Amino acid sequence: MKGLISVLASIMQDRASRANLKALLNLLLVLFGLITAFSVLFHVLMLMEGQQHSWMTGFYWTFTVMTTLGFGDITFAGDLGRLFSIVVLVTGVIFLLVLLPFTFIEFFYAPWMRAQAMAKAPRELPKDTRDHVLLTCYDAVASTLIPMLEKYGHSYMVLCPTVAEALALDERGIRAAVGDLDDPETYRKMRIEQAAMLVTTRGDMVNASVTFTARELAPHLPIVASAQSNASRDVLELAGATQVLRLEEMMGSTLARRVSIRDSDAHVIGNLDGLLIAEAAAAGTPLVGGTLASSQIRTRTGISVIGTWNHGALEPAEARQPITDQTLFVVAGTREQLDRFNATFSTTATEKPRVLIIGGGKVGRATYRALRELDICTTTIIEKTAELVKSIPEAVIGDATEMEVLKLAAARSATTLIITTHDDDTNVALTIFFRRLRSNWQILTRSTLDRNVSTLLRAGADLVLSYASMGANTILNVLRGAEHLLLAEGVNVFPVAIPAAMAGRKLFDLDLRSLTGCTVIAVEDQGRRVVNPPADYQLPATGRMFLIGTIAAEDQFLRIFQPNVNPAKKRRR
Repeated sequence: MKGLISVLASIMQDRASRANLKALLNLLLVLFGLITAFSVLFHVLMLMEGQQHSWMTGFYWTFTVMTTLGFGDITFAGDLGRLFSIVVLVTGVIFLLVLLPFTFIEFFYAPWMRAQAMAKAPRELPKDTRDHVLLTCYDAVASTLIPMLEKYGHSYMVLCPTVAEALALDERGIRAAVGDLDDPETYRKMRIEQAAMLVTTRGDMVNASVTFTARELAPHLPIVASAQSNASRDVLELAGATQVLRLEEMMGSTLARRVSIRDSDAHVIGNLDGLLIAEAAAAGTPLVGGTLASSQIRTRTGISVIGTWNHGALEPAEARQPITDQTLFVVAGTREQLDRFNATFSTTATEKPRVLIIGGGKVGRATYRALRELDICTTTIIEKTAELVKSIPEAVIGDATEMEVLKLAAARSATTLIITTHDDDTNVALTIFFRRLRSNWQILTRSTLDRNVSTLLRAGADLVLSYASMGANTILNVLRGAEHLLLAEGVNVFPVAIPAAMAGRKLFDLDLRSLTGCTVIAVEDQGRRVVNPPADYQLPATGRMFLIGTIAAEDQFLRIFQPNVNPAKKRRR
């Protein structure tokens, strides 16, 4: 009943719908008048033929003739009566079989269906809605972010400018609302003052308008906006964006760091309240050929090896794990410890390796700039469209699958290929082609959609970075606050208060890794922080510790030890 009332209210609020209902009622009045008039004429003509019937019979005969049922139990004997029957029959065909159904569908049924559809795409959220995330676009990043939000206990709403867009999302099971993106009233109805975050990833100008409008209504709301250029980034920051995403630049920098080149310096990828998380390549260092146990990295530098990247997945560090040219460490430590690592494990290469970038789009150019800034390799871009790479002297124009183009790019001497086109199908085809062409190339590629990562790995890529996951991880880190860090999809660094069951016990007695899958990387007590505590470290009775593990490992830890988590964690759960 409540749904019926809301649909009727929606119909009555629309001026066109009210006019249509009035026209429908007028038509019904005309039809009722015709039925009455025909019933009266039926009595008159029957009396002229010497037949007498009740008024109920008159209405009965009129309805049977107008609806073309024609039972034939009551008929006229004369031509005048039969002519009258024809008029009633034709009138019934026009009104009851043509005009009335069309009018009913057009003026009542269609508005009713539209009103029901509108009920699925609300224009206003309930007043008690809070801690929700508003999204202005359902794109590759949003498709990855939404399951992560649901996993962490955050509600969301995708704000669409048109009903059709909202209904299309609703059919796919995505919660969507309707409203003009540049209208302050839209955000008031979306309860923006009670929201946890606003994410806008449409065009730069739309993002600037959304950011400025929302910031006026919610001065302290975290707002994440995407930007296609440095100029747009500046505009968005001036408009009030908390975080501006330059995903192409982020992707390019990350691809550059993941190249197996002679650069062992640890590159910071996360800062958790002074605890730095970094990546460091083993290629070109004396570490290659040994194991983690024999490397004595922790003894010599103080940093802790959290794990190693393997095809984009973080694997826990094992003492017997061999170190190869392909090994990429994930380490944790202070700034001083990272500087000590960089000074201790220097590269040994005498000449720069060669890197070939396939695709001169935004990601390709960003990767090129990042590699040039590192100045640790020679780089060439292959691009079909000369206009895209006109400012890059090392660019080769042509199709990367043609042998002549590969010769011009000196592909034979390259050690690494980076495939950066924005089309996943193209990246799959190129990965297959280059892997069949040479088996010892290191092939890195990007994927726009998460679902294509596994396909690219099967095609022969050594590493695949997901554009969608990178954006979603960054947004989730902003949402969860400075004390949470999502390194990659499902790999989480998080703080917890030291549980009573762990207080006073040594780390090796707890055996956390085998029990929960988590690793302690720092302990804090009374303002003093111990980074990478040794196995015989005794936990204090109070304070907190920082752990790293998958989301499943985090849940396992919280189930077993049930610590007093911080307020942000409580909201998440």
